[in-house]
Amino acid sequence: MAVHRKRFRVEDIAGGEMPILDVAEEAGPMHTEIMAELRAIRAQMARGTVPMSGSAAMAAIDASTNQELSDARTMLETYRAQIEQCEKLKVELDLIHDAIDRTKREIATLHGKSFDGGEMAKVNGELGAVVGGTEQATQQILEAAESIDQAASAMSKVQSADQQKRLADDIQERVISIFEACNFQDLTGQRISKVMGTMKFIEQHINAMMEIWGGVDAIKAHVPAQVDTRSDDDKLLNGPKLAGDVGHASQDDIDALFD
Repeated sequence: MAVHRKRFRVEDIAGGEMPILDVAEEAGPMHTEIMAELRAIRAQMARGTVPMSGSAAMAAIDASTNQELSDARTMLETYRAQIEQCEKLKVELDLIHDAIDRTKREIATLHGKSFDGGEMAKVNGELGAVVGGTEQATQQILEAAESIDQAASAMSKVQSADQQKRLADDIQERVISIFEACNFQDLTGQRISKVMGTMKFIEQHINAMMEIWGGVDAIKAHVPAQVDTRSDDDKLLNGPKLAGDVGHASQDDIDALFD
């Protein structure tokens, strides 16, 4: 009995009834693309730059943005502090400029009214006139005193009333001459007052300049140490003592040496 064998579909395909599909040709492009992606991933892993997911990328962007904002704030605070320092420096420079400008005005005033040729020549002339007038008056007084002394000596030796009268008239004339010579004090006082006015004017403006730069105490800090370069004889010539001067011996101190 013949066995009826089932015919499989593969046999039908092999017999030519159905075309055999070329699996290699269909899978070729897909395989090539997959391998290319794998090679790219392997290269990125070797460089340490594995692609991040969407959430990881956003987190990285946020972190970078926050860091940039922090750096910008830090830089802004630095610039703000530098601007404040510049403003303070500008204020100080303005004060210095104002002080220099005011000092220039004071110097210009002194130069225009005190230190120009005419004013200083006038001061020198006044002081010269004081010295000359004092010398002339002193000479006149000494001559008159000498004449009076001679007339008094001669009067004690003469017996004639007429001669005594002439000598007395001469003495009286010399006394009047002394009174006239003493008028130099008034002229000297007027001349010295003019000089003192000029000196006070200069002093006022110098004090004003000192106040501009911080006052006397600030100026004293820049005063160099005084060195006495005078000779031994010059050190003894300190001039007449003024009222209130210290370091001078009084008459009472000298008298106490003899007690």
